[in-house]
Amino acid sequence: MESAQLLNLTTFGYLASSMLYVAILIFGTKYRTLGLTATLVTMGALLLSTMGILLRWYEAFQLGFGYYAPFSNMYESLVFFAWCIALTYLVLEYLYKNQALGAFIMPFAFLAQAFAEYWPQWNQDLRPLLPALQSNWLIAHVIASFVGYAAFAIAFGMAVMYLLKARNIEKSGRPDGTSFFAALPGLKVIDEVIYKVIFFGFVWFTIGGLIFGAIWANSAWGTYWSWDPKETWSLITWFIYAATLHVRYTRGWSGKKIAWLAVLGFVSTVFTYYGVNFLLSGLHSYG
Repeated sequence: MESAQLLNLTTFGYLASSMLYVAILIFGTKYRTLGLTATLVTMGALLLSTMGILLRWYEAFQLGFGYYAPFSNMYESLVFFAWCIALTYLVLEYLYKNQALGAFIMPFAFLAQAFAEYWPQWNQDLRPLLPALQSNWLIAHVIASFVGYAAFAIAFGMAVMYLLKARNIEKSGRPDGTSFFAALPGLKVIDEVIYKVIFFGFVWFTIGGLIFGAIWANSAWGTYWSWDPKETWSLITWFIYAATLHVRYTRGWSGKKIAWLAVLGFVSTVFTYYGVNFLLSGLHSYG
């Protein structure tokens, strides 16, 4: 089976996973098999994606491309972005033992994968890498950056969860909220997840997006920093999350304030990742 077929099947796996987690959110523990099924489907979709990425790498080798990294264009990077989200979610599910989180996280993996597979603008054909992309620093830069992006996407999902639950609690006057909001983790737990995921993503983004990116830029273009639009917006995104962690540590901000900063940070992340490539011209426009 070709990598394209595996990755296409992954889209439906992420869709099924998302629907199952939403069902868990709606029905709670009424149907106990939903939880196990959702986890197994997510693990299966992640396995399909892993096999697809590795097979695409092997197919490039068979075509004689030599050096090739299977996340060097927008299509491949979206696939890897979805892969990172799914893997990070499964870790969170294991740590917090609450599958309601999946309803706010796995849809992002599905959307990224579906955007990769069905947006007509992307060229999914295997092509030799540009000379600037033929570097081990590219692999380190992209992997670390997308782990950070995935963490920021999850923090955004958790921030939406926090804001919705907080609003429901205020309106209902109940300590845990009404309906399925009561099935969600407590506000303190959600706030803790937002903070920890942002911190995790910030470390990876700092290492991958800025440090490894600067080293790669120097090897490819002879300068560590050129104020390329991608570099500039990466720095803006970095400052937003750095400020979020700063006010958390020094001023004790939590709750809605941190949630809204997580939303703002993810908007900047999306523009850094996608918007810059197509709205602004620069060295990264080939991505």
